[in-house]
Amino acid sequence: MSNDNPDQLQTESSKQKQIRRRKFYDKLARHVVFVGGVGIIFCIIGILFFIGIETVPLWKAPEKKLESVSEIGDTLGPETPVGQVRIFDIGVDEYREQFFTIDSLGSVRFFTLEEKPELLKTHTISHKTVGYTSFYNAKSNTSYALADREGNVKPFDVSFRVEFREGTERTIVSKVAEGEALQVTEEPIEIFAYQTSPETGDPVVVAYTASGRLITYVEVEEEGGFLGESETEVFTADLTAQLEGAKVTGVQVDSEAENLYVSTANGKLYHWSLYYPSSPELKSVLAATANPEVAVTEIGFLLGHRSLIVGDAAGNVSIWFETTGGGGENKLRKVHVLPPLPAAVDKFSASQRGRGFLASDVSGNISLYQATSAVKQLDFPGEGRPYMGLSFSPKANGVVAVDSDMVLSNYYLDNPHPETNFRSLFGKIWYEGYDKPEYVWQSTGGTDEFEPKFSLTPLAYGTLKGAIYAMILSIPLAILAAICVSQFLHPTIRNVVKPVIEIMAALPSVVLGFLAGLWLAPLLEKIFVAILVMPFMVIGLTLLALFLWHRLPLSFSGRFRVGVELFTIVGVIGLAVALSLWLNAPLESLIFAGDFKDWFFRIFDLRYDQRNMLVVGFAMGFTVIPIIFTISEDALSSVPRILSAGSLALGANRWQTAVRIVLPSASAGIFSAVMIGFGRAVGETMIVLMATGNTPVMDWSFFNGFRALSANIAVELPEAPHGGTLYRVLFLAAILLFLATFFLNTLAEILRQRLRRKYAQSDA
Repeated sequence: MSNDNPDQLQTESSKQKQIRRRKFYDKLARHVVFVGGVGIIFCIIGILFFIGIETVPLWKAPEKKLESVSEIGDTLGPETPVGQVRIFDIGVDEYREQFFTIDSLGSVRFFTLEEKPELLKTHTISHKTVGYTSFYNAKSNTSYALADREGNVKPFDVSFRVEFREGTERTIVSKVAEGEALQVTEEPIEIFAYQTSPETGDPVVVAYTASGRLITYVEVEEEGGFLGESETEVFTADLTAQLEGAKVTGVQVDSEAENLYVSTANGKLYHWSLYYPSSPELKSVLAATANPEVAVTEIGFLLGHRSLIVGDAAGNVSIWFETTGGGGENKLRKVHVLPPLPAAVDKFSASQRGRGFLASDVSGNISLYQATSAVKQLDFPGEGRPYMGLSFSPKANGVVAVDSDMVLSNYYLDNPHPETNFRSLFGKIWYEGYDKPEYVWQSTGGTDEFEPKFSLTPLAYGTLKGAIYAMILSIPLAILAAICVSQFLHPTIRNVVKPVIEIMAALPSVVLGFLAGLWLAPLLEKIFVAILVMPFMVIGLTLLALFLWHRLPLSFSGRFRVGVELFTIVGVIGLAVALSLWLNAPLESLIFAGDFKDWFFRIFDLRYDQRNMLVVGFAMGFTVIPIIFTISEDALSSVPRILSAGSLALGANRWQTAVRIVLPSASAGIFSAVMIGFGRAVGETMIVLMATGNTPVMDWSFFNGFRALSANIAVELPEAPHGGTLYRVLFLAAILLFLATFFLNTLAEILRQRLRRKYAQSDA
């Protein structure tokens, strides 16, 4: 018979159930924590994977696909044998459903762009002369002109219109609009250029005739009389003498009708200004080839007509545009030298969406170039026959060419991000209109001809600059404050001061950025001289106050609780700040002649921007100080008191103990605090966005702003087209931010562990 008490048995049973329940909850908590931790890790990996996937297309090499090869000679009809027709050029609509040819008979023929092209219609340019000697493409796929044996120039436009029939069926409707013929000369024109002034619409023609004359022809329409009648005045000029007998191989006039470029068989490149139609001014004569015996065989324009493409008989291809070169005067210069073609260059076709272009040679080879980064992206091997017509599709996704045997080659081109490679994203690039290669971020412009500039280097530079300047202010203040609070203040005072500083970390960065941009920046501009004087004034008066405090009788100073002297120092600092502000105007008048901004510009060539690095340093330092202070104070307070007591017992004073014993022991935790603060500064967005002016400049000056990677993402991403180059470059910037913080945190952890082992200190 058992002697156990039933109540006791019930109590033990309930205890066992409670223990089992606790074990269950502990096990459940461990699993929840484990699953949560693993889930967070997988989320971070997933985010990084998604960001990485979005940037992969930036590095994808362009690809081509030959969609069709077909003969179009039989579509001309029996009345026009192939040998008697010369195709001048070829064009294609933006959907790559139709193409057209322009030939020496003055016929514009439209075809379906299929494996077996079908002739849709033929438009014959109306003119009294049958047969044309030369051709000019004034604007790719849009504006053209033909010249005949009698010196006439006939302009016309080709356009495509999209119509939707029966709701959803898309139909491409082509149209040819002819202009008035111009009697430029009375002899056959071999080479010419035709443009119209964008402001007045006046036609400008520059022609090279069969007799070797180079002439300009400009019609200017002027209003005259009270009835508003207009009169047309013709200005002509003969530039033959300035060629010095050289044979012309190419003529180009830019879209503004202000610059004339002429290439010659002796390798020269001539540049005239057409600003005054009656008297063109020869601006420069340059050697376009290294050997005068090598002729310049073809010249053309990139999109925007500011950069000139030059090809020669040796297959060399180069890019030229006007720069000041530091001399103050615009001069035409060879900027980029691109990989050559196997044979003499004979045709160019520029992209209508960027700085890419096609170049072909007399052997039928075609190459795809990118002018901004000066690289050859793709080759289209030829069959040994030269091309009569070459066209880059309007969306830069196709290449159409017709060779001398009337064989049409139709390629599909996959090259969504031609302007991005490692050099264009991180290296110096010589952009159009710049005087030298530079790091530039400028993603958008005011016109379709804008050249995108996607250098991430100034953004990474700005990120580093902002973080370093913020840390210069925050590290000494935060660490010294942590030493003061943990080692010198009475616990009662410390328990008040520390939470107040920690609350600073809860302030939204957008509020701080707003205050920094709208209140602090104008204030600092007014009291800049006081800011320069303030550190010296604060240090000087603080040292003086400490000296006087230690000279006070012990019977007086001993009455106060330890740490109360801090409040005295606060008053001294306030006095120093007030004195500095009072001296602001007198010192500015005495040292800087009344205007420090003008003085800095005259002496150091530095401009003072209101939203500059000083503003960011104060604002970002204000956000970083609480983080560094809190972690550093915890690390210092965690140092065993036995170490401090031993140091004091051996005769060291409290400052020596704090600096030589406590500070080294807590160095691992303090270093972690600094690195976490640095990571916080690197990733800061709103303060940088609102207080810097957001200008992507590379300058360490305190008086300039900058643009950081994080702020750039916030500004640009809402306006970036999904899947476009800018969109993917911004994701690449996000990866750079992730890698930077990952590297910093990894380095911080490695050094922290080494410091921890060195001082045998537990993790703070």
